[in-house]
Amino acid sequence: MARTFQGTSQLREALGEHLGYSEWLEIDQERVNLFADATGDHQWIHVDPERATRESPFGGPVAHGYLTLSLVSFLMPQIIRVEGISLGINYGLNKVRFPAPVPVGSRIRAGAELANVEDIPGGVQITAKVTIEREGGEKPVCVAEVLSRFVD
Repeated sequence: MARTFQGTSQLREALGEHLGYSEWLEIDQERVNLFADATGDHQWIHVDPERATRESPFGGPVAHGYLTLSLVSFLMPQIIRVEGISLGINYGLNKVRFPAPVPVGSRIRAGAELANVEDIPGGVQITAKVTIEREGGEKPVCVAEVLSRFVD
């Protein structure tokens, strides 16, 4: 269940806090194939399960790193909601890393920490340190500093 903030002032009060976790999401081959079609990235380690099982160092097909990153837009609303504002937008990313692969068939979830809140005209810009983990994995699969803007 998402942590709900009423307006930008409550965001300022939560600086430095861990905001919670999303639900688990299974990454299936269909999702990987659809992402490959959308981006034109049909590298065999993602879309050819037989070859990936035979030849890849991962033992089977893995999700695109950018697929994992793109799921931040799906997972973050499960962690944080800001009400009483006129607009919320994705503003960009700072550092992004993919420390471990996401094997097809595994489940991932995101956790987020409110790392920074800064004033912008009419609202705030937040930096959330988002860590996406794989169920049973030893390392995170994606760590990103995600920038969002909320306008009063």
